[in-house]
Amino acid sequence: MLLPQPLISGTLVRRYKRFLADVHLEDGQLVTAHTPNTGAMLGCSDPGMRVWLSRAVNPKRKYPWTWELCETGSGVLVGIHTGRSNGLAWEALADGNVAELRGYRPIRREVTVPHGRIDLLLENAEGRACYVEVKNVTAVDDQGTAIFPDAVSTRASRHLEALAELAAAGNRAVILFCVQRGDARRLAPADTIDPVYGRTLRRVLEHGVQALALRAQVTQREIYLRTSLPVIC
Repeated sequence: MLLPQPLISGTLVRRYKRFLADVHLEDGQLVTAHTPNTGAMLGCSDPGMRVWLSRAVNPKRKYPWTWELCETGSGVLVGIHTGRSNGLAWEALADGNVAELRGYRPIRREVTVPHGRIDLLLENAEGRACYVEVKNVTAVDDQGTAIFPDAVSTRASRHLEALAELAAAGNRAVILFCVQRGDARRLAPADTIDPVYGRTLRRVLEHGVQALALRAQVTQREIYLRTSLPVIC
């Protein structure tokens, strides 16, 4: 996925009200950027971090700047834009880059199911459906384990329950973790942050839901999913 160009770099002053961030651009401007991430952004929103913003073409936007990337203290680029994760997954699936889901093609996004919506609907040559819920991951602990969620999320647990119902009905159901940084070696549920999610994930995996994790290559120009990670539960 190509990112909007050019990205403009600056220094994070603060993130606040969850969806806003003040950034000092390199030319000296202080701007307020939209933060497209509902999570806690652990390790990705520390004041003083180098960040990159895109600027909207639409002149009517209240906040024309959008926060796209940050650089951790160890120099790792992280894609913090949660809204890009579904597109990244769609591209990876369409290109056949997800080994476990080869033979399926993505056919629809935001699919209505009995108890909500699921991000992607896939289909194989025999017409069998595969439902995929995509979760964006930006947090990695000191041991290189990507963790999800980084804040308590009852919504994320509800998505797992919806996948379990789809699996029980005879469909293939997958939770796909999109890790938008290159330093993760594995993925695990963040039990210390949201123990309910961890318990729910383990339970639905026992009832037919499949968990996959893909690590992204992140640059200032593009982000793409390229490497499968083990999911440790």
